[in-house]
Amino acid sequence: MTIQRRSWLGLAASAAVSALLLGCASTPSDPAAPSAAVRQSLAPSGTLRIGVYSGSPSSMVRNTQGEVTGVAHDLGHALAKRLGVPAKVVEFERLALVVDAVKNAEVDFTFTNASEARAKVVSFTPPLIQLELGYLVPPNSAIRSVNDVDKLGVRVGVSQGSSSQAALGKSLTQAKLVAADSVKAAQDLLRKGEVQAFATNKAILNEMAQGLPGFKVLDGRWGLENLAIAVPQGREAGMDYLRQFARDVQANGELQAIIRKADLRGTVKPQ
Repeated sequence: MTIQRRSWLGLAASAAVSALLLGCASTPSDPAAPSAAVRQSLAPSGTLRIGVYSGSPSSMVRNTQGEVTGVAHDLGHALAKRLGVPAKVVEFERLALVVDAVKNAEVDFTFTNASEARAKVVSFTPPLIQLELGYLVPPNSAIRSVNDVDKLGVRVGVSQGSSSQAALGKSLTQAKLVAADSVKAAQDLLRKGEVQAFATNKAILNEMAQGLPGFKVLDGRWGLENLAIAVPQGREAGMDYLRQFARDVQANGELQAIIRKADLRGTVKPQ
């Protein structure tokens, strides 16, 4: 009788272990281990093509140690590593061209302002970062605050095709907008006095100011940008995974480390 009871207990224990193993096998996969469908959706060519433009810490810059960094650049590499695919950086002259490349599926990933207009042509995760929008002005400028900008005779520089160009085109009633093709072109406009202020997010403005001694980023802001990961539309099979990736890098400190490395300034806590 004792032998039979022990045999029964052994069978019960084996069954319990088998059930536990089966339960583990049916547990949803670790988000760090993407399915083939997710990998095919987010990197259909087998390589994650990361769209960037130089001159913005939110996209790509060289830091003081000479390293290439930036939120789009580094987040893209982090996602490629998690997907288990190579990363390829594709550089453009300005952000509008990056957005067009995502729209046309010429690149697979970028990080940019999730404006309503862009959300019609690309797919976004929820915002990861909020950035203040402001103005960069020359030394001894008569423009002392954001409230001094919208006046007759004031020319405000903006990046061609940017969300700042669209927003200020609606809100400024007296100042005139002047479009620049690149960050370098914007610096030239300011240096030559062809614009009295340049408008974009403060991360770019602070980067520009490093090459313009005496120029100042005004206190205050005229708006906020909500920066998020952007991918081509039609990649629904990978969107849950991408949103989980976004939550993970926020929760584990990886995003903050990327922000510090890129020296991204002007951030505020997402609301």
